Amino acid sequence: MISSKALIDQTGISRATLNNYIQLGILPKPDVQSLSASADEGGARVLGFFPDDALERVQAVQILKTQGLSMTQVAERLAQTDALLEVQELQQEELISRPAMRSIGRSSSTARSENPPANPLGNLSLSLDTLSHPAYMINYNFELTWLNEYARKEVFGFLAPPAKSVDCNVLGLLSKSEVCLSLQDQRALVGILLQLANSRIGYEPLRKLVLKTDPEMLPLLDEVATKVNDQEQAVNELEFFQKDARGQLVCYRIYAVYFREGILVVHAPSQERGDDLLNFLARRDQVIQSLLSKRLPVMTPLAVVVADLQNSVRICSELPPDEYFALINEIWATMGPVLRKYTGTHGKHVGDGVVYYFFPQAESNYLFNAIACADELRLAMRKISSNWQHKKNWFTELQLNIGLHEGQEWLGSFQSANHIEFAVLGNTINQASRLSDFARHGSIWATKDLISKLSDDERSRIEFGVLRKSQENGDRFVPSSYAQIEPLIDLKQDKHEKLRDIAQLPVAEIKRVSHTRLY
Repeated sequence: MISSKALIDQTGISRATLNNYIQLGILPKPDVQSLSASADEGGARVLGFFPDDALERVQAVQILKTQGLSMTQVAERLAQTDALLEVQELQQEELISRPAMRSIGRSSSTARSENPPANPLGNLSLSLDTLSHPAYMINYNFELTWLNEYARKEVFGFLAPPAKSVDCNVLGLLSKSEVCLSLQDQRALVGILLQLANSRIGYEPLRKLVLKTDPEMLPLLDEVATKVNDQEQAVNELEFFQKDARGQLVCYRIYAVYFREGILVVHAPSQERGDDLLNFLARRDQVIQSLLSKRLPVMTPLAVVVADLQNSVRICSELPPDEYFALINEIWATMGPVLRKYTGTHGKHVGDGVVYYFFPQAESNYLFNAIACADELRLAMRKISSNWQHKKNWFTELQLNIGLHEGQEWLGSFQSANHIEFAVLGNTINQASRLSDFARHGSIWATKDLISKLSDDERSRIEFGVLRKSQENGDRFVPSSYAQIEPLIDLKQDKHEKLRDIAQLPVAEIKRVSHTRLY
């Protein structure tokens, strides 16, 4: 059981909001208990207690609200999820008891056809694993990030998905000889996918992708770009005519659902009723959780940002536990909108720091996004520091030390029953982390490899360089220059032992970034 006070403290909701959740049926009525003087929480004589899952319940509400749902829609969505769990529990109980109830000499299929189970909510047990039609996910770089076996056999035809992200472009995959579609059908499907993507990311980013992958598809892009797109729905439907093995035209209905991570596409014969499929696809939060957990491991270019709070051990010792956790949560909450603005992805939390991944984007340069994001995090941290100095009347400066690097690494995910975490394997993360350890006093350090891969215009919007120290001539900041770690710090000192791994790494400090526009 969790008390109402603990629930409010841990989620940040108000007591009025808590009462609203109870009235909407999102949370049950609390079990009110009298408190003894020794067990008193905040001076209350009585206190309400909720089931242990109430915390996850409130967190689910907060996530759904960020998707633009009203409180009524949130309550309906959670009610559907509860009904799904109840149906699944009943199905499990039925499976356990079925052997004892089955008649001798009677097949289970016959029994099911004579007594179909009543399910007023439709086929809520439908999932990505039980879909019997081609289904696949493409991101907004037109790269295939997931597909089921039906899509592999009936659409793409390859034996194994490509290992490198650059080889996962759908335009390229659909032009290969092993594709199961005719040339006419390939072109028709590409047109549909371009039309779906055009309504989300726009013509110019798509044009760059098509020019890079298959310039012959430009007329097709121009054709679909002139079509008037209807207002984007929760689930979009389009017709797709495909020839079967006998050369007969078969009408398929393509269902598409947009997520921040890409577009889920499902092909289904038009003569089949799609109610169950539509009900399943409309459960966006469950669908994306399942998709992310099944994402294909892929070798991909990326930029990594590692940010760590300087002197976190000392700060932790100076603050009461509740204030320290409040500070860390405020930092992470502030980082969230900045991360989304620059299309970053959360990596693993390391102590009091964070890891962000930036992957290639159709509409912007992920390398510049990483640098701009780091600079904006620095500015946001200065505001947090100023607020806490005023709040605590102390002189402690809160500073994020940030390291940036780029490379090509394996991207995958680790997941448990209720949590998914993206993970990148390789030395890029290790070196970015070491560079964060090297950075001091809220500075940002990036590798020469990353800065050198920016365009001339992007580099012109960054003030970077190295502070050269000289006893004879004094310290001097040399702009647009790099230096190895070794001459910048005394690596013989024991406290710098872990920096010896990057002793020869060329780096530069990022002083300022112009945020006039993104590429």
